Amino acid sequence: MNSLSGKLRTLVSGPPTSPKVYQNLKVADIPVTTAECRSCADPCDQDHDDFSSKLDIDMDSDMLGSVKPYRRQVIISTGKSDWAKEVTEAEGTLAAFLSTVNSSLSPSKKPKKPKSNSDLSPSGLFSHTEAGRLSILNGSHRSLSDDDSHETVIVLPDFMVVSGVPRTLAGAEALWRAAVDPSLGRAGVTTQTDDLNTWVLPYSCLILLCSHKRRDNRCAVTAPILERTFHQYLEREGWEVHTDLHDLSYEPPLESQPNPAAEKEQLIEAQLKSLHAEHKALILKNSHVGGHKFAGNCIVSDVLMVIRAVQSLMSILAQIYTPRGAGVWYGRVTPHNVESIVKHTIIGGQVLPTILRGGLDLACRGKMSLYEW
Repeated sequence: MNSLSGKLRTLVSGPPTSPKVYQNLKVADIPVTTAECRSCADPCDQDHDDFSSKLDIDMDSDMLGSVKPYRRQVIISTGKSDWAKEVTEAEGTLAAFLSTVNSSLSPSKKPKKPKSNSDLSPSGLFSHTEAGRLSILNGSHRSLSDDDSHETVIVLPDFMVVSGVPRTLAGAEALWRAAVDPSLGRAGVTTQTDDLNTWVLPYSCLILLCSHKRRDNRCAVTAPILERTFHQYLEREGWEVHTDLHDLSYEPPLESQPNPAAEKEQLIEAQLKSLHAEHKALILKNSHVGGHKFAGNCIVSDVLMVIRAVQSLMSILAQIYTPRGAGVWYGRVTPHNVESIVKHTIIGGQVLPTILRGGLDLACRGKMSLYEW
């Protein structure tokens, strides 16, 4: 059934062609590579756990453009790898409180319709400044706070960490006003307020893997395998790999520094620019981000009904963020792809077009890498 839906889409819209996507990415000033996304032979001649043959995954249809634009994405500490089916509806959680606060405090004025970096660039590539949505996820990292009722939140694409957030409606509002409000820059409100502490996320790269079993069991199967494989290839390249956020409490938070706001922005940028050289990666599991089933919005109605009926379009998702704030969304990621992702995207800072689902703030004119400023 997967191949049927893929063929139906191809008949209507044509096949996704990597050379065309590559050229469009180049035109949009996005660092891109022609390297193969698969590093092993086909059939595989290495010891890769090939789950793609065991799970119902569509490997044919076009997934580029399936990322829903967002201005910011937050990942909330839980210490778990599975959550309630709808994390923003789970009573008493920070995700639910933040969803409520965001609904009431977000500007009523609709932002500009997200657009591609150029008229020729593929859909699904956008700047966070052109979007208004807040993406709220739970993460597998544990809170840095000694108080069990306080959470630690990673804020993207800002590449910041906010700790000491009470798991209450008031705590969610304090977080929103300090770091999530669309009017704020990367530094947020870095004056001492509500006992929140903020740091730069101290990693060269953040890798997010969906593991949300109650949304889709396939993610629970694939995330641990991909985590192990990323760990293996990153260490092989000499990188230090963490699967939990290390304790930042020994470092002074931004709120404790007396610098004016403009100087803090410069301080943050200097820290971010230095991170790639540290060769340190953080891998976290996260809740559902959307896109496990593609809706096929551009397909005529009768084909769209077939695709929805077979419920086939599952995307094994990996999100990769760099300190500059660039976010790359890859789909249909299997262990066969990980070595190439590590070498070309995580180390080289270039996009692999054949597995690209979308991206945030990828354009960097005149630069060869997503790590360059």
